[in-house]
Amino acid sequence: MADTSLQYDTIIERCRTLFIKKMKDYGSAWRILRLPSLTDQVFIKAQRIRGLQQNKEQRIKEGQEPEFIGIINYCIMALVQLELGVVENPDLDSATAIAIYDQKVAITKQLMMDKNHDYGEAWRDMRVSSLTDLILQKLLRVKQIEDNQGKTLVSEGIDANYQDMINYAVFALIHLTLDKTT
Repeated sequence: MADTSLQYDTIIERCRTLFIKKMKDYGSAWRILRLPSLTDQVFIKAQRIRGLQQNKEQRIKEGQEPEFIGIINYCIMALVQLELGVVENPDLDSATAIAIYDQKVAITKQLMMDKNHDYGEAWRDMRVSSLTDLILQKLLRVKQIEDNQGKTLVSEGIDANYQDMINYAVFALIHLTLDKTT
């Protein structure tokens, strides 16, 4: 699992670097997005990945990796919105946004490490397409929970679903990165 921790950190650093660059370009304009809007952004990314995996022809020459990175960053934004709420105007400076980003990643990584211990790194034997399908399933769950005004009877909440999506996307990126090097 030491490899997993290092690989996880490497993937997250790529995502974090892009987040920081976008914060410089756009500031925290994403803070105005309501949760369903962020869910829809993640859905668009996951649907595009699924399309890339199924379609023979690709008209936009970007692969799956940028889309998985987008899923990770949008899910982290959603976790921030769940905690801080939606605002009418951007309100976070870069340093604060990055600190909160890092906090959300640390919690999500610990969840991954705990589950990884219990499941015995089963994800390593999964296909990237299966990880994509699991992300889409989690998205449909989140949409249903949003439609239920956040109420669930026996299920985990929206935050746990976003954390799982982050972890599935990290696993997919680890697979895609390893495929390039082998």
